[in-house]
Amino acid sequence: MIKRSWWSLVLCCLMINGIWAQEPALLKQIQDTEACRKWVDKQMERMTLKQKVGQLFVYTLQPATNQYTKNVLRKAVEDYAIGGLLFTGGEVGKQVQLTNFAQSCASVPLMITFDGEWGLGMRLKNTPSFPYNRVLGCVQNDSLIYAYGKEVARQCRLIGVQVNFAPVADVDNNPNNPVINTRSFGSEARRVADKVVAYATGLESGGVLAVCKHFPGHGDTEIDSHKALPELNFDRLRLDSVELYPFKKAIEAGVGGVMVGHLHAPTLGDKPASISQGVIMRTLIDELRFYGLVVTDALEMKGIAGHEDVCAQALIAGNDVLLAPRNLKKEIDGVMTAIKKGNLSEEEIDRKCRKVLMFKYALGLSSCQKIPAEGLEEKINTPEALALQQNLSKAAVTVLKDSLALLPLDLSVSGTALLSVSPSLSEAYPFYHQLREEFPVNWLHANVDSLEAIGARLRPAQRVLVALHAAEIEPYAPLLESLAADKPLALVCFGDMKILEKIPAVVRHASTVILAHTDADYVQRQVADLFLGNAYADGRLSIPLAGLFKAGDGITVDPDAPRKYAPEEVGMDASILARIDSIADEGIKLGAYPGCHVMILRGGLPVYNKCFGNYTYEGITPVKENSLYDLASLTKVTATLLAVMKLYDEGKFGLTDRVSDYLPVLKKTDKSRLTIQDLLFHESGLPAYLPFYEEAIDMKSCKGELFRKKPDKNHTLKLAENVYACEDFRYKPEWVSRIPSADYPLQVADSLFLNKEFCREVVKQIVEAPLKGKSYRYSCLNFMLLKEMVEKITGTPMDVYLDSVFYAPMGLRHTAFQPLRKFKKEQIVPSVEKDLLRGGPLQGFVQDEAAAFMGGVSGNAGLFSTAHDVARIAQMWLDKGICGDRRYLSRATCELFTTLKSRSSRRGLGFDKPDVEHPENSPCTPEAPASVFGHTGYTGTCVWVDPDNELVFVFLSNRTYPSALNPNNLVKYNIRTRMQQAMYQSIMY
Repeated sequence: MIKRSWWSLVLCCLMINGIWAQEPALLKQIQDTEACRKWVDKQMERMTLKQKVGQLFVYTLQPATNQYTKNVLRKAVEDYAIGGLLFTGGEVGKQVQLTNFAQSCASVPLMITFDGEWGLGMRLKNTPSFPYNRVLGCVQNDSLIYAYGKEVARQCRLIGVQVNFAPVADVDNNPNNPVINTRSFGSEARRVADKVVAYATGLESGGVLAVCKHFPGHGDTEIDSHKALPELNFDRLRLDSVELYPFKKAIEAGVGGVMVGHLHAPTLGDKPASISQGVIMRTLIDELRFYGLVVTDALEMKGIAGHEDVCAQALIAGNDVLLAPRNLKKEIDGVMTAIKKGNLSEEEIDRKCRKVLMFKYALGLSSCQKIPAEGLEEKINTPEALALQQNLSKAAVTVLKDSLALLPLDLSVSGTALLSVSPSLSEAYPFYHQLREEFPVNWLHANVDSLEAIGARLRPAQRVLVALHAAEIEPYAPLLESLAADKPLALVCFGDMKILEKIPAVVRHASTVILAHTDADYVQRQVADLFLGNAYADGRLSIPLAGLFKAGDGITVDPDAPRKYAPEEVGMDASILARIDSIADEGIKLGAYPGCHVMILRGGLPVYNKCFGNYTYEGITPVKENSLYDLASLTKVTATLLAVMKLYDEGKFGLTDRVSDYLPVLKKTDKSRLTIQDLLFHESGLPAYLPFYEEAIDMKSCKGELFRKKPDKNHTLKLAENVYACEDFRYKPEWVSRIPSADYPLQVADSLFLNKEFCREVVKQIVEAPLKGKSYRYSCLNFMLLKEMVEKITGTPMDVYLDSVFYAPMGLRHTAFQPLRKFKKEQIVPSVEKDLLRGGPLQGFVQDEAAAFMGGVSGNAGLFSTAHDVARIAQMWLDKGICGDRRYLSRATCELFTTLKSRSSRRGLGFDKPDVEHPENSPCTPEAPASVFGHTGYTGTCVWVDPDNELVFVFLSNRTYPSALNPNNLVKYNIRTRMQQAMYQSIMY
């Protein structure tokens, strides 16, 4: 049985003034206290008094591997029986070599300590350096701070270190502090305490003793204790609420070590803290109930080094461990003299030595293994360590203000300039490059000799982004201030936050201020993504800044958070609009879709914008603002029709032109006289659908036909009532390959690639399909031909054409064919759980088979997008061709295409419209006026535009999940039309 009675007895013996001591977490982790007791007793029994005293010393030296250093080290270990070592810097290999040497000389394993406040990189070359605490104080997610502590512990253990003199628990509330400043987590005691606890807990969970410093608090001083003795002239109330608070919380959390600083706090004691019983015994131990290792700050520092027999005084005051004495022999002799004189008892030395040994046991030093030196740098510098460094830096990015809502930028507005204040272009390039990937930006490099010319070039810009990479920015202040007074200006500081204090007027007038802390490439890209709407930021300032911002200031930028809206401002009743919530939730309960995104604009403003449900019924991935949906037939209007309207606008064809004039393959066929208008009205006579995929399937591989009306052993997959499919079939190798190549470039699924000639086969089948009269028949084939026509006229693939002419300049960052080329699969909502033709789930691959067998880019389907982007396209139609400050289509073209209606059906020119004569068959609510235009999609999507009421209604869902042949409960229960009805009923004027 695991025994804890011995440790309970120790605690009983350690009652101080009747108050229970706090049991450190590391000691709680000792599983077999009886084994620990035996090991401690064994070491104590074989040590002389002088060796017990030696166990309380941590000796410091440079990690040089020459013979002189080894001789000095051997003497310290063998002659003085030191308890621990602190190497002052150098290289990993040399430190490990000396550690192994020292341990081989020691009769009691040495406690190897380290002064690594921001990781091994603080002391050792070619090892990771994490951000300074002032930067980490901006991080809101303390689990990241915990992970940081645990990672530092992992690296420490790799090099044989068991103790880290970190974290700094001082509160940085004096801007003139010469030594703490960036080493503190911030100026607010409670936030500092949270970070201290998270980091210390992380260290100790990784098997490394955390030593919080510098008790009772070194933050509000203007003297460096390395050079002199600072004074803390504060009353007890102030000390309790500020300086002592983080230490108190760390002790309550079970931290194992506290380092006492060389500070004078008259309220607590009349001597320097590190040799003051008032500070250590009465305050730290009696009042705060700390029973861990009490460690002095380095005793060679000038703040304390002038005191005689300083080590003896430190032990008398209550310290357990003496760090870095100036003269090891002299100080050990001084302690022995103090014992002889009765100033220190042997019992007290035994108690302190036993405590040190208990911690050694808890840290795994009951036996000492040689540290393997091979491959250490690779083991330390892992990809995971690098990722954590980057995640911490990214999480620290702090948006201090964004008064004109430049985050994210409206990418449809042209005239954006970037001014980089940097020593060289290369330092500033990552930020520019990431921006330039998404939209055009005019880049200027600051030059103090050409400020007038720079000002003249920036004058016409609609908005200016200023990236500060250099510390010397004062010469640019007048230029930046004039720009900020004239137009929206975003100020990004890629350096220390104190840089901003040099230009307070610019900071005050800038509309957006972002504190990035570093110009590391990955942080520059992160900040660029903030402007592009692709990144999250929730940093909060750790200290006051420039007299303009308080500690804790900052705003959250979340691309997945719903935009704020005020329906009443545009004449709509929010309480009636809120009925959409219950309709959306009802749709999920009824199995109409796993999740959806509903967005309504009025007058261009988002009056309703909410996401509901998850990607799948059983899933836990919620639908978010930037979740991409397979638009299905919405592709017809948001892609193909856009291209057709643009080419018509440019006079490239007329609506009554014959399609065969642009697609010669149709000449000398029954389709030679079809007009473009016929295709747009769906009055071509083409069949509604063709199973193009059958040409790619080796039908001989199916046992029986591909489909049967009744199930049998070969036809087990039910697709619909009386439709069962054979899953055991093969594709023809001339058409389909499992690996991509130059001949098979068209990806249909994860491991399915089409021959590049198959698109011609699809067109060939359309050409050969017999016409069935020219009455209205909705057919995807019409728009597949229109796509071919667009590509013939432009000489460009339609997806490339649309991206260059519409999507990129309009700022549609989440709209794309073949979306897996640009987006992670996790951002795309799945449309099918198991697809017959592709043998698995569809997530990022178009659900429509015809579009799939066109390689994912087709005129009828294939586009993926978000509700925001679809709404922007719809708003452009509503605004007669204008988006932002740019015209994309002429007013006349927009009016023609959105108003013209077929004489024989409800269809418009490419658009669907309400059926006002037969509202029971209408895709819209009866309240929708005849002027409405839009479209629906098979996957459960729609967009409707109402020019009369200046409304845009967007609904995106994956109603086809898990199966594309689910009962269409979306239509059965009138989900979309009821939402539209609530929208119309909410209109007040």
